[in-house]
Amino acid sequence: MKYAPPPLRTLTVTVAILVSLAPSLLPRPPIMQGIVTGLLAALAYALAVLAGRVLVAIRNTPEREPRESAQVLALLFSAIAVSWAVVATDHWQDGLRLSMGMPTIGPSHWAQATVCGALTFLVLFGAGNGLGRLARRVGRPGAVTAIVVGVVGAQVIGPAAAAMLSESYSESNSVIEASVDRPLATERDGGAAVRWETLGREGRRFVAAGDRSPAIRTYVGLNSADDTNTRAALAVSELDRAGGFDKSAVVVAVPTGSGWIDASAASGIEQRFGGDVAIVGLQYSFAPSWVTFLFARDAADESATALLSAVTEHVSGMPTDRRPDIYVYGQSLGSVGGSAALADSDARASVCGILWAGPPAGSVDTRGATVLANTSDPVVWWSPKLITTPPDLDSADRDAPIPAWLPGISFVQTSVDLLTALSVPPGHGHRYGTEQGTALPECEAQEGELIGPRAASYAAPTR
Repeated sequence: MKYAPPPLRTLTVTVAILVSLAPSLLPRPPIMQGIVTGLLAALAYALAVLAGRVLVAIRNTPEREPRESAQVLALLFSAIAVSWAVVATDHWQDGLRLSMGMPTIGPSHWAQATVCGALTFLVLFGAGNGLGRLARRVGRPGAVTAIVVGVVGAQVIGPAAAAMLSESYSESNSVIEASVDRPLATERDGGAAVRWETLGREGRRFVAAGDRSPAIRTYVGLNSADDTNTRAALAVSELDRAGGFDKSAVVVAVPTGSGWIDASAASGIEQRFGGDVAIVGLQYSFAPSWVTFLFARDAADESATALLSAVTEHVSGMPTDRRPDIYVYGQSLGSVGGSAALADSDARASVCGILWAGPPAGSVDTRGATVLANTSDPVVWWSPKLITTPPDLDSADRDAPIPAWLPGISFVQTSVDLLTALSVPPGHGHRYGTEQGTALPECEAQEGELIGPRAASYAAPTR
């Protein structure tokens, strides 16, 4: 037992492995499971080493060699606990997959997860050891100098990396895909005032997909005009030119961070109104939703507010008997922006119906709205409050087994699940189907009334 780790480190790493194997909201790929397990195990090992050294420093006595019997008991407990956790996790993962119509896992899943976890742990363990040896070699002055250089370097590297990512997102937004055909009908791409090239990748996809529908789709990209209000006015102008205000309904669809409007939602909206509808969208970012949510959330609020204000102002100026009904739809970050746009009582009073799909926890006003929320969607779970408070999912659509809430652990698992929220079939996770459109309420619906087969009066956690 000469090379066995001390019992404290063994037990700490075991707890970390058990946390990594706790029930998740979504099926977890083996590589991801391995990385999560290896990362948590390495972090736990580092904390155990640090705790041991702190205790030695406090006691001011050399660290004693642990008894061999204690080491054996710790390793035995670890083997039993981890084996039990793997069996339980295997059963849980199969249950999730069966409920989502996905194939179950087998021995190869755990073989891949084990190898990936071990490699992740060893790489991090080696990196930590290397840094520790380097710190001891250069001494305290050298370590302080390295920290200062690192902090200063981060001030340079951080903005540079952010600029590179922004440039990458911008280039991706500008790519004109050969598989996306420019619509034949001029009203589909905004005509001469809104050039096809300025719609952005997601805008072009959205507009092109509706080419054969009697509905009107109008979209204005981030590069179509210089500022938000100008883009909103341009969107309304193009909607009017295309005949969108002659339809019985106009749906203000607030995109996600990249400018994406769910194709299933658009199809559902057109189905809901039998094609007698116009859908208008306004891009406010070309970065992924999580980047926009963290660093430019105001852009979503500002854009949705400007577009809804421009639409309602135009409709209010029309003859009463010709005014279309106005609806607001948003998924994920789109629901956050849409909720901000409806914060004004006059704006809310001018809207016929509201639908949010997968709203981020605690970030959306759900009053009077039809809300679609899957219990397996980590977006409607995730919040710092999840560390100490269970989510309120009583009214959400139970689409899969729901894991028990565990303080702290559920937050970790939900954070990991965010990475695969879209890697499941529609109707699960953060993927919603045509019910995003077909569940739009009738104008006469009263506040709190549920319309549609999967509508739920779901209140995101606010406690």
